[in-house]
Amino acid sequence: MEQTFIRMREQILHATHRHIPLIIKGGGTKDFYGEQTRPENADVLDTREHSGIVAYDPAELVLTARAGTPLAEIEAALSESRQNLPFEPPHFGDGATIGGAVAAGLAGPRRAHAGAVKDFVLGARLLNGRGEHLHFGGTVVKNVAGYDVARLLAGSLGTLGVITELSLKVLPQPFAEATLQFESRAAEAVPTLNALMGQPLPLTASYWADGVLSLRLCGTEAGVKTAVELLGGERMNEAASRSWWQTVREQARPEFDLNEGERLWRISVPDTAPVADSDGLSSIEWGGGLRWYRTGAAAREMRALAQNAGGHATLFRGAAAVGETVFTPLPEALLAINQRLKQSFDPSGIFNPGRLYPKL
Repeated sequence: MEQTFIRMREQILHATHRHIPLIIKGGGTKDFYGEQTRPENADVLDTREHSGIVAYDPAELVLTARAGTPLAEIEAALSESRQNLPFEPPHFGDGATIGGAVAAGLAGPRRAHAGAVKDFVLGARLLNGRGEHLHFGGTVVKNVAGYDVARLLAGSLGTLGVITELSLKVLPQPFAEATLQFESRAAEAVPTLNALMGQPLPLTASYWADGVLSLRLCGTEAGVKTAVELLGGERMNEAASRSWWQTVREQARPEFDLNEGERLWRISVPDTAPVADSDGLSSIEWGGGLRWYRTGAAAREMRALAQNAGGHATLFRGAAAVGETVFTPLPEALLAINQRLKQSFDPSGIFNPGRLYPKL
């Protein structure tokens, strides 16, 4: 493993000296996400050989692994101790790595109830543009020393450096799980979810699509049983429930299949925002706070829709047209902060240039 680390560091130093852009790549399952412009002279820095679980203490609920470690390997190790990654990272294909999961910052159905990816990153090691191996955070939950750079890496899409190692907080698996389904229009689903989120229920996921609202309940046997009796609805068996939510996590459901001319938009809004009267709404997650649209509409239309609801829009799948950006453009002041941050970690601008924003 030492040789792999040395190879990555030497590749970074060579790229910095020659001003060669580096495309940081693990399993490649999130390649579709982010700006798609790639410099023609770029080299690929592959992290997959830098893999393996470094430490795992089930009693302390902490796992440390190298960035190239497959997500499937980590989930299998956690499952043996009846634990899991609370943010339910999507794989989107075979070969997904833990480094790519954190760099993409994408969370699954449990996000609104458990927290975001960044909330479970306790520590990280990073190779910066000078070839320095930096260490941020630690391996304990109560870590207050210095700036919280480790969490900053979540969602950075590899633009700040090469993540080499991550320490993550994990949680126990629930003792029981149940999925309830109800007939519901989209406009009814959001106020229903708002009301349920304010009650002491063991909710861990919600999903509306095609006139059906699905709720996942996880917890103790007694707690889940009581909630099921209170809410009613049509109940799935436990095995079917787990499989069904995996298809939601992996976007393997018909609601995410794109027809010709369509693109998939991810609209993040306050969960209390009414459902907008707009074509293309395909599904709703996270208690009403995440809404997916399949549409051929231009970016300006989708961003106006999101802004009117107090949120923002991301082009999740599909090509950006000329003049469009994948992520909502940053205000000048915020862009300047991000540029200074990029300059600090990557002074030569070699890491995934333009992947997050065209000017980064």
